[in-house]
Amino acid sequence: MNTALDRVTVIVVTFNSAHCIAPLAEGLRTAPHVVVVDNASADDTAAAVARELSQAQWLPQPRNLGFGAANNLGVTHAATEFVLLLNPDCVLQPGAIEALVAAADRFPDAACIAPQLLDRGGQPDLSHRWRSDRWASRGPGAEGPACVGFATGACLLIRTDAMRRIGGFDEGFFLYYEDDDLCIRLQQQCGALVFEPAARVQHISRGSVGGPVRRQAEYLRGYHHIQSKFRFRAKHLGASTALPRRLGYAVVAALEGVLRLLLLDPRRAWRCFGRVAGVLAYAPAPLSASRSSS
Repeated sequence: MNTALDRVTVIVVTFNSAHCIAPLAEGLRTAPHVVVVDNASADDTAAAVARELSQAQWLPQPRNLGFGAANNLGVTHAATEFVLLLNPDCVLQPGAIEALVAAADRFPDAACIAPQLLDRGGQPDLSHRWRSDRWASRGPGAEGPACVGFATGACLLIRTDAMRRIGGFDEGFFLYYEDDDLCIRLQQQCGALVFEPAARVQHISRGSVGGPVRRQAEYLRGYHHIQSKFRFRAKHLGASTALPRRLGYAVVAALEGVLRLLLLDPRRAWRCFGRVAGVLAYAPAPLSASRSSS
């Protein structure tokens, strides 16, 4: 009889993530199916994966595909009932995968199971909410298993056939909002999204990219965040972002960037300048899936 771990392919997307691999590997020592898709890392990620995750299938890419596209590639290599999308800056607590699979068995109509994420200090993080295309969430997080509208893509257990049925991530989102879009489409086409607090995963948020490219990475975070925000608004809210509003975003981001430099906060300053560049470079792109139904 297959164990829970036998039923799951863990997919990890790396980008200059060598510093994350050892703690990540602690929770994956007994996981037989691990796929690592590397987005052209320039650090020692390859050596770290070979040393710490020797069972992993290593898929190096010649360029950075983006988060969604790299995960989609990983899914094509999965032959198991479930895929577990797992950020490299996550640390699985004991029994986390087993708890996720057990929840999937209890809720067979669920397309996706999300764990309770813990912050850097080990405290529960509010990483789930209602769908952002419907209304703003308020109040505390769920204390027991519950249907939710969104859970962060840092760690999601998804039925492999559901992931393939919707065509995976919309690769028009290079970074950010791709998990919002994925959760909406999974619920529309495949089944519920269930939050399971018994599965606990520590997420060292924004810790997946390190090394000498950190400043560049912050710039690109800002760039892709604003572009993805505009794409999500157009796809699921039916609201194009007019030029005056886009320019307003750029002016505010530029002013904040200058202020961040004066406050000796270059990391956030580069993120702001990335937003400015993202606004100026934005051009509406074809949407790969129809607008969300209301």
